[in-house]
Amino acid sequence: MKFIIKILLTGLFIAVLSNYMRGIHVPGLTTSIIVALVLALLNAIVKPILILLTLPVTILTLGLFLLVINAVMVLICAEIVNGFRVDSFWYALLFSILVSLFQSVVFGMTEDKKQRR
Repeated sequence: MKFIIKILLTGLFIAVLSNYMRGIHVPGLTTSIIVALVLALLNAIVKPILILLTLPVTILTLGLFLLVINAVMVLICAEIVNGFRVDSFWYALLFSILVSLFQSVVFGMTEDKKQRR
């Protein structure tokens, strides 16, 4: 149930964010929820493989290359989901940073205190 709520909240944020960012295009709320779901699946399956393959670069850049990997996840998602479009790598980078910040803040506030221990 928590997973569904997280996907719905992220989808809602993506819909709102697409209205304020020129380079991110999402036609509707349904598409933004699909984008949130596809991003969650990509982050669970593809992202660990990319992190493992780019580990030397990630270590060399002190972890900043993870931002590039996040942007690549957004660009892959744009290729998979019909209607979701990202104009450039830089918009994908900014979009991934904003979505990550939103998820950290909202999910951090809603997490049970007992589970953190």
